[in-house]
Amino acid sequence: MRLALTTGEPAGIGPEIAVAALDALPAGVECALIGDRSLLAQARLPAGVSIEHVALAVPVVAGRPDVRNARYVLAMLDRAIAGALSGEFDAVVTAPVHKGVINDAGIRFTGHTEYLAEKTATPRVVMMLVGGGATQPLRVALATTHLPLAQVPRAITIEGLVATLEVLHADLVAKFGIAQPAIGVCGLNPHAGEGGHLGREEIDVIAPALERLRARGMALDGPLPADTVFVPANARRYDAILAMYHDQGLAPLKYASFGRGVNVTLGLPFVRTSVDHGTALDLVRTGRADPSSLRAALALAVELATRRAGQARARAA
Repeated sequence: MRLALTTGEPAGIGPEIAVAALDALPAGVECALIGDRSLLAQARLPAGVSIEHVALAVPVVAGRPDVRNARYVLAMLDRAIAGALSGEFDAVVTAPVHKGVINDAGIRFTGHTEYLAEKTATPRVVMMLVGGGATQPLRVALATTHLPLAQVPRAITIEGLVATLEVLHADLVAKFGIAQPAIGVCGLNPHAGEGGHLGREEIDVIAPALERLRARGMALDGPLPADTVFVPANARRYDAILAMYHDQGLAPLKYASFGRGVNVTLGLPFVRTSVDHGTALDLVRTGRADPSSLRAALALAVELATRRAGQARARAA
């Protein structure tokens, strides 16, 4: 098995945590560390790790991103995507990038999730974070991702929710090996709309989408009040919870698991995982950057890619 690991924003903690996280790479797993050799050449790399050189545009100043290196960041992603689509890589793992710097360079960039969807021509991807530990995992998927809050209500549609839940359900089965996933679905408004008194999205949009999919056999609960569904006694009833917008789902997930959570992009033609944090410019080269989330992302990528390969062998038999 061979993974691709992109090293992210070169002035951030990505390069150093990428090297540090490789100490947890399982035996027999190879990894291509994608980035400029000058950032990585001094590192002592474990066996099975190679450097896939992508050249920086300008030298790096630690903690100070440069817009001239924005295309370098995207070139690393493009290299990983091409390798995954060709079968060279079994999974892609990504260190954090700085969205603002890429946009300041004149390149519209919403995030990894949207970029991967565009570059693979995938009509619907779903962002899901996984945390909570191996014995009691908490999986939180998002109906909308990197949108201003004012745009969220009109972005939630019956057809969109149906498509998102189809991807979530399919990948819980195929990638996570859950034969009959139970999914909790949050409402948009406080108290899931309070019967229409605090908003009608639950009645007019979310409930009809769930009814359509329940008729096809999916185990869906909702719309559920988001302020109580994440209480552990409630959350453990579900294999995943679908939140309506970014902070509704990721605030409780990160409270429970920050630094150990893993971002997974569902719906892609390959496995992709990432960290649950940003570039942490203030921690660069201080010795305080924690690679735990990236270690977890590598471990989950290996697990998911191994299951995918086993399913492919079973189909071929």
